[in-house]
Amino acid sequence: MPHDTLLLIGRDTSRAAPYETHARRLRERGVATDVTVLTYDHEPRRELRDDLVAIDADRVFALPMTVAHDHATVTDVPAVLDAVDAETHYCEPVGRSPLLTEALRDRAAAAVPEAANASVALVAFGSSGKPYQRQVTEYHAERLRERSAFGEVEPCYLLQNPAVECVRYNLTHDHAVAVPLFLAPTDATETQIPAKLDLDRGGLAYTDTLDDHPLVTEAIATAVETARTMADARTPQTFEATLAATNRPMATDGEGD
Repeated sequence: MPHDTLLLIGRDTSRAAPYETHARRLRERGVATDVTVLTYDHEPRRELRDDLVAIDADRVFALPMTVAHDHATVTDVPAVLDAVDAETHYCEPVGRSPLLTEALRDRAAAAVPEAANASVALVAFGSSGKPYQRQVTEYHAERLRERSAFGEVEPCYLLQNPAVECVRYNLTHDHAVAVPLFLAPTDATETQIPAKLDLDRGGLAYTDTLDDHPLVTEAIATAVETARTMADARTPQTFEATLAATNRPMATDGEGD
């Protein structure tokens, strides 16, 4: 059996506790020989490089701990994976896993009744230039409409329209809850989004992020197994494999060899 290492790569070292919980569960399940959490604050290429160089494994599966790709996960993170001296596979973020729909449903139902007179606002970070956040958010919003008893599910965003500060005026039912579509707490979920939702006014509940929900662990395990199957079968190149192949450190940025 090859020595496989799973890397859970996330942002913000001060809020990495949920990542460590997922890593512990995945180790206990034997998802990989080693499961390691790596985090960065601002510059993945500089902050992660030494840890990646030190990895001793036959194969590495690197999974970005975000619901959808952002600038760092389509540029800097795949670029720095070149520092790994092993066969490396860059995994898709878990945001499009149907398991996350159920985790979001759990969060909402813990705050308001899952009923026709309840509204859910699904709050994501969003992006002014990339479609990934919107695609994932709309995917889960539609699944919640189809598979739950909530009477209304409205997506909204911090950085694009429909804006989070407007969503409370778009919710029409007696009970309402805002659920942040984030894998872990951030400044956005703890400060910016609550302020824009004007939670102090009342009438709108606000839940935790997905955090250490067991279904997130399950989604990670599924993503890794999919990546391993594709690697063993030598299937056509994925979007993430293309990112890893085309984003390489350059000598001009001080990170190239």
